[in-house]
Amino acid sequence: MVAAPKAELTRKLMESVIPYVVLGLLYAYLLYLSWTPDTIGLMFASKYWLPELSGIAKMFSSEMTLASAWIHLLAVDLFAARQVYHDGLQNGIETRHSVSLCLLFCPIGIVIHLLTKAVLSSAEKTVPRTH
Repeated sequence: MVAAPKAELTRKLMESVIPYVVLGLLYAYLLYLSWTPDTIGLMFASKYWLPELSGIAKMFSSEMTLASAWIHLLAVDLFAARQVYHDGLQNGIETRHSVSLCLLFCPIGIVIHLLTKAVLSSAEKTVPRTH
């Protein structure tokens, strides 16, 4: 998506659900391995059944739980990057910078893409077309 966004191989890979299936299965497996009898109690430790930072920190002290969270983040980042990539292709917008940011800092990549799209849309309206 970054190196060759318009290549046929990239387009086919980004239309495939296989990466999500693989990441989903890996996530489920790691989540299963990291689950303990205390997991629910750590996640919802407050009297209002809301997560508390101290419980989450204790839960993530397990390497297996941390690995499952990392896979979760990878799947979400890839999904967001894929949406940005497809939106860029559909609207003729350069997305390499936004896709790169989505893969590293997902929310920032989405915001940058939306800003890029808005700026280009605004510029398109102010520049007269010549025929």
